Amino acid sequence: ALAAKYRAGHDVSGLVHHSDRGVQFRSIRYGETLAESAIVASVGSRGDSFDNAMAEALNSVYKAELIDRREWSGVIEVMAETSKWVAWYNHVR
Repeated sequence: ALAAKYRAGHDVSGLVHHSDRGVQFRSIRYGETLAESAIVASVGSRGDSFDNAMAEALNSVYKAELIDRREWSGVIEVMAETSKWVAWYNHVR
């Protein structure tokens, strides 16, 4: 997402990145990447599934509209098609 925003010439500083308390979102490198782009990290409350409800709803739509509809040749194909789907979802849908 950051690469796409940078390519389009968008300023990402001040964006808020919300995540659950998954270990991948608490890694040092992940936090550094957000900080380098002046993105604000937001982490949900412990034990509160409602904090992440919107993200989980989007994940369900993504899986239903893209992932579960076909067989994939590999991770590169999934990444490329996901990038297209996100652009479509954000700008056309």
